[in-house]
Amino acid sequence: MSTENDTPAGRPRGSARPGYSFDVKLWKVTKTGRKSRPWRLRWVVAGKVHGDTFTTAALAESRRSELWQAMNRRGEAFEIESGLPESEVRAAAEAIDAEPPLRWFEFCRNYVAGRWRTAAAKTREGMADGLAAVTLAMVKRGDESPGDETLRLAFRWGIVPANEGEDPPAELKAAYDWVTTTDRPLGDLANAELFEDVLYRLSYKLDGTPAAGDTYKRRRRALNTALEHAVVMGELPENPLQRARRKHVGSNEVVDRRVLVNAVQARQLLTAVSYVGSWDRCRGRRLAAFYSVLYYAGLRPAEAVGLRLSDCYLPETGWGTLTLRETRPVSGKQWTDSGERHDRRGLKAREASTDRPVPIPPVLVAILRAHLQEFGAAKEGRVFGNERGGVVGSSTYWRVWAEAREYALPPERHNSPLAGRPYDLRHACITRWLNAGVPIAEVARRVGNSPEVIHRRYHGCIDGHEEAANAKIAKVLEDDGDAV
Repeated sequence: MSTENDTPAGRPRGSARPGYSFDVKLWKVTKTGRKSRPWRLRWVVAGKVHGDTFTTAALAESRRSELWQAMNRRGEAFEIESGLPESEVRAAAEAIDAEPPLRWFEFCRNYVAGRWRTAAAKTREGMADGLAAVTLAMVKRGDESPGDETLRLAFRWGIVPANEGEDPPAELKAAYDWVTTTDRPLGDLANAELFEDVLYRLSYKLDGTPAAGDTYKRRRRALNTALEHAVVMGELPENPLQRARRKHVGSNEVVDRRVLVNAVQARQLLTAVSYVGSWDRCRGRRLAAFYSVLYYAGLRPAEAVGLRLSDCYLPETGWGTLTLRETRPVSGKQWTDSGERHDRRGLKAREASTDRPVPIPPVLVAILRAHLQEFGAAKEGRVFGNERGGVVGSSTYWRVWAEAREYALPPERHNSPLAGRPYDLRHACITRWLNAGVPIAEVARRVGNSPEVIHRRYHGCIDGHEEAANAKIAKVLEDDGDAV
């Protein structure tokens, strides 16, 4: 391993004050086997090894340059215990003597506590996820630091207001102590090199692959709101995120055509659902109508979970109506006020008191009438319930759907993205309506999105547009005499 051991001219060894030494060996940057923070820098002060890890080689080389200049250009002695140059030790001591700066974890805990009462469970969880990702850049690292996943879990546990003052779970104690004792001051976000690491944490998963577009946007939004709050409270002079215009490298928001089922495939899947589980427990048959409202009415799973019998108009013949008023998104128990996994909220992107009527075709009316005749309404008058009448859990309808795909799809299709998630039935419904010629504005009204979102996400799924455009271009060429 290559090292540098340059003693500054005019500063003989042994002249440093007690606890400091000029005997410094600086090693070159090396690459570790870690997926996160894969670059390592080590140096030795009077025989004691010190080190740090970094997310990029540039950050590691920059830190190495700082230490090299302290050794050779400024001729500083290094503290043996911390391994830091004398100037950095002195600056740290002066900062301690001054008013203690607000640290990252304390800021996050106070910020989340202030927003907790008015935030939905999903919003709380989104805040925690975004700030937990940034925390991986806002804690100091070393060879003894806990793993990234454990640090994230410890942070998420620690910022829940109900957990303040409580002892963390045994498996998170070491990570929680690390997060709360090695976190950096909030003001360090002004450091350009550190903020590069922050941006990396927003954009990438723990395994080093790009995060999904929605994940990146949710994390960035959570951080931006927190930093704007810090600016308003006078803790930061400006929001450093406003200066960062990095283009995110990740998946886009356009629906993948490969997930869309055609009418035959949809009927086969809905039929296969009824064969999942034993006949007496009705595990699959109880959910067949649940998946049907996703495919025929374009509901979100959380909307179907919250659907009540009083919201349904199901005539014996003709079209019916589902009037959506409530959604039951899944969150962890620590994020809801009730302590249940399902939060109770109004419709997405609407005022809490508004509803959304959705016309449903006769085929879905018949499916729902048959479902209610066989199983009746669940607790609280919900259309769908589990075997005990409780709320249908996301793990339940995901497992049933996975088994139904095995029954309905041939091996080559089963191993493809086709209808890989229950939510893909909603995508198929929206695409079917658009291809049938239903105006985008009406599709958006029925499914609870804006026309802009529908156009952006589904423009690549509408059939016939390319052929129609080619025909128009060909006609212009023919009229201009350019056709061959």
